[in-house]
Amino acid sequence: MSDSPLNPVPIARARVVLLSGPSGSGKSSLAERSGLPVLQLDDFYKDGDDPTLPRLPDGAVDWDSPLSWHREQAVAAIRGLYETGRADVPVYSIPDNGRVATRVLDLDGAGAFVAEGIFAAEIAAECAAEGLLGDALCLRNSPLTTAWRRLRRDVREGRKSLPVLLRRGWRLMRAERTIIGRQVELGAHPCAGPEAERRIRAAAVQELSAV
Repeated sequence: MSDSPLNPVPIARARVVLLSGPSGSGKSSLAERSGLPVLQLDDFYKDGDDPTLPRLPDGAVDWDSPLSWHREQAVAAIRGLYETGRADVPVYSIPDNGRVATRVLDLDGAGAFVAEGIFAAEIAAECAAEGLLGDALCLRNSPLTTAWRRLRRDVREGRKSLPVLLRRGWRLMRAERTIIGRQVELGAHPCAGPEAERRIRAAAVQELSAV
């Protein structure tokens, strides 16, 4: 095929699979198993000294509120990956409550990529409206399973002190059904891991066949 202006070579557009779900539901592990490039949406958290951070009644930062997150920057990164196949993205340290570096995410020709994080569903409608969306999923487990996975991960990674982790874990376990309900209302399809893996594979195949 000629690459002249009258007959240009098609440009591959990699669409995003948004993977949401409660904290500890297994989003990161599933995204890694997919074999696709992964954009970690939690890296778009606001720094801990940002005055716009939302607060809980006890004065602590509500890190589970989408207001603690740079929504516009996350969508801009997804848009850049769709249009050019690469984007500069932040590296966030939860123990340090802030960004510690920037890295380049390169899709290396992949037909799709996964963007995972607890706020992924918040941008599903916007990504769909811009033609960026391949699929939107919400991982769903039993609240007790999610709580145990979350606690083990947070303790292993030293994310916060144990009392903070236990208080947050209890609050999130009680709210899990509400959290999933909101993500479904925002456009994410609720499913367990095996179905999510099938849908991610299907989205990747669909995008490759469209090139």
